[in-house]
Amino acid sequence: MTRRSFGGLAAAIAIAAGIGACGGGQEQQGSATTGDITWWGWTPDAANAAKIIEAFNQEFPDIHVEFVSKPIDSYDSVLSPAITSKDGPDVFNVAPGSANGGVQTFEAGAIDLTEAVTAALGDDWRSRLASIGVDGLTVGDKLVGLSAGAVYSGGLWVNQDLFDEHGVKHPTTLAEWKSACEAFRAAGVGGFVQGAGQHAFDMDTFEAIMENIRPGSYVAAAKGEIPFSDPVFTQGLEIWQSLFDEGIMQEGAIGLQQYPDANNMFMSGKYAMIMMGSWYTQYAVKDAMVAAMEAAGVSNPEPFTILPIDFPDVAGTGNIGGYFGDADYGVAVSGMSQQQAAATTFATWLAASSAGQQAIADTLNDIPALEGVTPDWDAIDLVDPEVQREPLQTYTEQAGGSSVTRFADVSADLNSAYRDGLIGLIAGTVTIEEVLSALQAVVDSER
Repeated sequence: MTRRSFGGLAAAIAIAAGIGACGGGQEQQGSATTGDITWWGWTPDAANAAKIIEAFNQEFPDIHVEFVSKPIDSYDSVLSPAITSKDGPDVFNVAPGSANGGVQTFEAGAIDLTEAVTAALGDDWRSRLASIGVDGLTVGDKLVGLSAGAVYSGGLWVNQDLFDEHGVKHPTTLAEWKSACEAFRAAGVGGFVQGAGQHAFDMDTFEAIMENIRPGSYVAAAKGEIPFSDPVFTQGLEIWQSLFDEGIMQEGAIGLQQYPDANNMFMSGKYAMIMMGSWYTQYAVKDAMVAAMEAAGVSNPEPFTILPIDFPDVAGTGNIGGYFGDADYGVAVSGMSQQQAAATTFATWLAASSAGQQAIADTLNDIPALEGVTPDWDAIDLVDPEVQREPLQTYTEQAGGSSVTRFADVSADLNSAYRDGLIGLIAGTVTIEEVLSALQAVVDSER
């Protein structure tokens, strides 16, 4: 990216965005360089939001940004009425697909940011931003949100200190995964933890299983390109069920949420493995790890070393190291905001400037959306850089190179069918055949 003064673009961005803000001809409210704005989201966490805002204020000291964290599970219900009011957020998070903050659900409350990003990056802006973020946050011809960066799932995270202490090796197969969990339990430590009552993470685990069985099959079925009656999906659900039957999933897993339950159990050192995605990289940083441990209830926390590992080869196919992702969140500007110009400056700085994207990169929460921006590893205070730096670099490069989607191709109804099926199968209320029939019925109804 040619380095221009992003502050010098603020007025152009505001004017350009104002032209098409709410359908044409309506100027934005307020100044592009001064104002008080609120930003609502379920992510980033407070510490990383503060780092991002601090970096923004180095360039725009007269725009005060207040980040308001909202619980992930209630985000949609609180945002819906808020964005119809002038008292709601000026900037709010949206996401691809039908999970929390779904871009289809909230696009009517946001302005079109196409003109703003064109002013920031030029007519070739699409080639300079990750397509997975642009495509996932566009509805029709409207760019509803600008991707802060992408997150990818498909692997596990481990407490390396516990592995070293108890002499356990990273599992690479289903049998090794079971054995590792047994070894930790024998030592008085939990093996693997998942809040299987929070179905989005169950979908991550199931997609990882399907990527191991036949890469691309999960997304292909969601698009109606292959049927759920294909035997690979029966195999996938059998493996999903076996995680519980074989004692890999902890007792009572479907009675827990991934956040805060499973996360807190892992962060407090009670379990050695967890299914999380690239957003967990942030906890390799000392201050973020300490904050997470304190939030988990740990007194006087000593940060421990976490590492990403491949999802085990549960199907014995050799298809490992496959990741899938979407834009973690996009920043949208409210059509009801009285500070649209300042809000647009913030949103565009965050997602389309080198400084904003470097701030995102260095939190290690997201893989940047802007071409050419990577974490400044020399400036990042890792818990154990000798152990972590190389694996984390490899992980972020490998995950960031994937074009396989996570939620973007899953409709709201299919999302609900996965929730009912994956949890219901473990609860014993549905059979594998009934789960697959329900999934196929949704896809058929949407054609």
